[in-house]
Amino acid sequence: MTPSASTLAFVESPVQLLNVLEWAYARSAPAGPGPQQPQLDGVPRQRGPRAGGAEPGPDQAGAEGGGGAGGGPAPEGAGSSLRIVVLPPTDPMSRGQLRRMAALARDEGYEVCWQEARGSRFAPLKALAALARDVRAARTVVIGDPFSRYVQLLLTLVRADELVVVDDGTATMEFVAQTARGERLVRWHRVGGGGLPGRVRELAYAPVSATARRRFTPVRGRGHRVEVFSSMPVTAHGAMTLRVNDFAWTRARFGPPRLTKGTDLVGTSLVETGVVDPARYLEAVRALTLEHGATRYFAHRRESPEKLRALSQATGLEIVRPDLPLELIARRGPVGRTIVSFPSTVVHTLPYALSGTGVTVAVCDVDPAWLTGSASARARSFLAGVTDTARDVRRLPAQAAPTAG
Repeated sequence: MTPSASTLAFVESPVQLLNVLEWAYARSAPAGPGPQQPQLDGVPRQRGPRAGGAEPGPDQAGAEGGGGAGGGPAPEGAGSSLRIVVLPPTDPMSRGQLRRMAALARDEGYEVCWQEARGSRFAPLKALAALARDVRAARTVVIGDPFSRYVQLLLTLVRADELVVVDDGTATMEFVAQTARGERLVRWHRVGGGGLPGRVRELAYAPVSATARRRFTPVRGRGHRVEVFSSMPVTAHGAMTLRVNDFAWTRARFGPPRLTKGTDLVGTSLVETGVVDPARYLEAVRALTLEHGATRYFAHRRESPEKLRALSQATGLEIVRPDLPLELIARRGPVGRTIVSFPSTVVHTLPYALSGTGVTVAVCDVDPAWLTGSASARARSFLAGVTDTARDVRRLPAQAAPTAG
């Protein structure tokens, strides 16, 4: 039986896994970036033996679900006994990016376990049983999504001295704000619904949610420690500590990129989450394409194929579906001298990842007229806050955003 790791990380998205690698690198406090690593198919690779087997391919479902892999040396420091548990979603794009990120993590010497926790009625319970021993034994637990109900369920088993939250995008801003106010953890774009069955589920889940809130709100001088590792503009409260994620690992391992003369657009899943009207979004992308001479559109992993086809036909943009988080894709290059995005995580992370490269990151506000009738009351102010707090970005003039018509 593989001995339990002292540090256990749970990730459910490619960005969360990237930020776990950044956290481990920051904790290790290297003296410098080190030599540029050799590359294979455009992705830097560590020299020496890999921990684990081959990267599971798209059709290797059995390999994905086959438990842990490990054995190679990890960097010294806090992450030296780090085991990363991937709890993959069901959509193919996310799973593909997670496979690529898992390969990079193994190349860094970390142990990566692929644990299915979705897709069937009993999958969550089977995963919980498989992970329980390691969860109880870990001294440090790192999580990427504090809003995840499955992660909150795992927290009921945690006995760790330290809990670390790494970024899952702009949701970190809402997480810190809600824990500061002692509120229930609810995603900013979520609206109530589900009728009586939904209310019954919420009531049954309430004790788990309450336990998670207590775990995320440490008392100074007593019990466990809580750290937030973030690129977002957040302020720690109470006994919580904050460590800034400046994407040092990404900058050390990738790039600098070759710059093209064109402009790249960054896609968003605001349509898929029910926040922005699809027709308004298409019109906004078309206006930005004409305004800035954009040629490429980097799709978010949750954007639907139908939506992307409509965008391509309406704008002539080349649709790019990245196989890694955009921070790595942009740092690896080639990338446009200007990157235009709607309010999203990348307006906070790309200025760090692309520091010193000469790339300008620009952000286009979301016109309130684009919001759907089902968008949460918090959506408008939250999106405005994402833009207003972004550092080292260029705010686009108001006329760059199409108005309702």
